[in-house]
Amino acid sequence: MSAFHFLRPCWLLALLPAIVLWWVFRRQADNARRWRRVIDPTLLRHFQVGAPVSTWLRPNDAVLAAWVFGALAVAGPTWQREPSPFAADAPPLMLVLRVTPSMQTPDLPPTRLTRAAEKITDLLARNPDEPVGLIAYAGSAHLVLPPTHDPTVVRSMAEALAPAVMPKQGDALPDALMLARRVLADGGEGGSVLVLADEANAGLAGRLQAIGSGLPIAILAMLPPAREPGSGLREAASALGADLMQARIDTSDVDALARRALASRSTVTRPGETERWRDAGWYLVPLLALAELLWFRRGWVVLG
Repeated sequence: MSAFHFLRPCWLLALLPAIVLWWVFRRQADNARRWRRVIDPTLLRHFQVGAPVSTWLRPNDAVLAAWVFGALAVAGPTWQREPSPFAADAPPLMLVLRVTPSMQTPDLPPTRLTRAAEKITDLLARNPDEPVGLIAYAGSAHLVLPPTHDPTVVRSMAEALAPAVMPKQGDALPDALMLARRVLADGGEGGSVLVLADEANAGLAGRLQAIGSGLPIAILAMLPPAREPGSGLREAASALGADLMQARIDTSDVDALARRALASRSTVTRPGETERWRDAGWYLVPLLALAELLWFRRGWVVLG
């Protein structure tokens, strides 16, 4: 108990008016107080008409008890620490999905784009606690969803993407990665990036090299297993320092990505959020309720 203290000690000042008001009402309720100065207390008891048999507990006492319990509860008594729920959050993952006509090729049935959406669904099922965001790119990059813990909305948005909804065709992979870096930086929780693409234009290495510095990136090549990733994807992975993986018919690629995410996962430590004092004020709620229940006794309002 040496660590016992109050989280919000200013609320203890509410005890002062409670005690003062209780003392004032207690004196006012004692009608025989002024007669005790001139009449013997033993004799005075026989002169009182309708005096209560016992006055050790009156409505004002119940009000004081409820006030005291409430003030102590709100003040937040505590004596032990507990882990902060915010410190246990996993860093987010930004999905960067290429949405171009080439992703409609059916050599990865049913299409490369549809298979990419299925891979996203499988990955969400592997890491349900990881917040996931989504960026779509073609000739321009667009934030579809910031990091969220709702896998349903991520899956539905990924399945709804098509080249027809993209305003411009091309390969804006550097812009998409810059957008992902900015979203992660704004969140202040770190994170990683997974690119799902079937190809990348040549000549992007110069721009990508600066973007990939310090940002964990993996690239999943949405191509048939028998087809090796093109030189554009290999150059992009080299410039970014990213892991380049080949899409598989089964879920072995997703399992590898999930293991990679768990291995590289690190909890972001924020000042004062690794541990916090446990608020024990809730323990006083039953006593507060018990004091309030006394007001349901018949005649107490009249007695007060």
